[in-house]
Amino acid sequence: MFLAQNRKCFIAPSILSADFTRLRDEVVDVEQAGCDWIHVDVMDGHFVPNLTIGPPVIHWIRKTTKLPLDVHLMIEEPIRYIDEFRKAGSDLITVHVEACRDVKQTIEKVRVSGAKPGISLRPRTDISEVVPYLNLVDLVLVMTVEPGFGGQQFMSEMLEKVRYLKPRFSGFISVDGGINLETGAQTAREGANVFVAGSAIFKESNRKAYIEKLRKSVA
Repeated sequence: MFLAQNRKCFIAPSILSADFTRLRDEVVDVEQAGCDWIHVDVMDGHFVPNLTIGPPVIHWIRKTTKLPLDVHLMIEEPIRYIDEFRKAGSDLITVHVEACRDVKQTIEKVRVSGAKPGISLRPRTDISEVVPYLNLVDLVLVMTVEPGFGGQQFMSEMLEKVRYLKPRFSGFISVDGGINLETGAQTAREGANVFVAGSAIFKESNRKAYIEKLRKSVA
């Protein structure tokens, strides 16, 4: 499912920046505009200072699109909720290395659920913290802003983490935070192949044209 499109890079609009009063239309719009995945940010108000959606909303998004749902859990002890998020329709579930009491067990729980596991880290967390789990996950998500809110400015110092991962990890290297035509190209040059873009896409009236431009910029 994830590689069926035979693409080297994947554009994943983050619905955190979508208009939630018309969320179904927003998801359909970016799907028709040519994106590859739908990125869903889940926040619990504890691990990060914001509160967003849970499994019920993902359940309805799943009914709206056939695209892979890339679910990013910014919650404490995510192992407690893995089964719920998988049953709701998550295809890929990413957890934070800082949020898990037992990171390996949490990753294994995601794998057993049938979803592809990913690992993420905050900007202030050293990349070495995820190294022990690189052979256990399908995706590493490098946060290029401090997680919690959309619309933040890209942190160029995070490029070093992407550069470090490139020769050491053969799976998906995802970047999230302040991704646009310029920063997407910067991260692509260092080895990123999944580009999570929120406000850059959803603020556009012609999202198809923008996604095409973004794809060209990261190719």
